[in-house]
Amino acid sequence: MRGMAKGNSSFGSGPGMRQLRVGEQIRRTMSELLMRGEIHDPDLNRMSITVGEVRLSGDLRVATVYVLPLGGEGKEDAIRLLSRHQGELRHLIGRKIGLKHTPELRFQLDQTFDRMDETRRLLSQDEVRRDLDARDENGDEEE
Repeated sequence: MRGMAKGNSSFGSGPGMRQLRVGEQIRRTMSELLMRGEIHDPDLNRMSITVGEVRLSGDLRVATVYVLPLGGEGKEDAIRLLSRHQGELRHLIGRKIGLKHTPELRFQLDQTFDRMDETRRLLSQDEVRRDLDARDENGDEEE
């Protein structure tokens, strides 16, 4: 059927290899650009920003870039500054990677560390620990 490409995430199969490969290339290139201060904005260049992940849409037209400033301070400023320079970043990434069509960049806060902290907090609660210990004593019952 037309339009039903292998690995298309709209069919529930997850991202394809091309999406993953291009996403990782964009992540590495974006990290290098920010680390080297190649964007001409002193406010942005003062920030140390981690690029945790880049997820591409199935058609490779939109790249969602998950970022977090070092120390977690200035999150909103980082998103605002990156969004302001989206066109310049897109141009530089396209030139360095050599893509025929460079995806539109959209920036979001990387909340991976916040979710990990919340998971650790939940697992350390007495009630949860008691339930986990009881489950282990009963031979790891399956649900």
